[in-house]
Amino acid sequence: QVQLVESGGGLVQAGGSLRLSCAASGRTFTSSIMGWFRQAPGKEREFVAAIMSSADVTYYADSLKGRFTISRDNAKNAVYLQMNSLKPDDTGVYYCARKRNDRALLIKSATAYDYWGQGTQVTVSS
Repeated sequence: QVQLVESGGGLVQAGGSLRLSCAASGRTFTSSIMGWFRQAPGKEREFVAAIMSSADVTYYADSLKGRFTISRDNAKNAVYLQMNSLKPDDTGVYYCARKRNDRALLIKSATAYDYWGQGTQVTVSS
């Protein structure tokens, strides 16, 4: 069983930064691909970023490259999302998730992830 708990969300002005954290429990964390997704009101959940188990390869939504950075600390069973130059369009609930397998196939698809956190709200004001 895997439990994921996000934190670090909040209200920030446009141009500001936030760092989200995801604390994971379970013995398989270090061998798991981890991802961040977000969901804005009235919109579908969308891929934000993902990181391979060894942290040597990362993936990003094209629209977010250069502003967001995903990282992980396997010793702490944690994954992070550093968000800079935030825009009002970044507002939404951000979810941490674990991929079903350790392969990169479908890494940007929410259906490829089996465990999800409860989400943390990020609100960017203009």
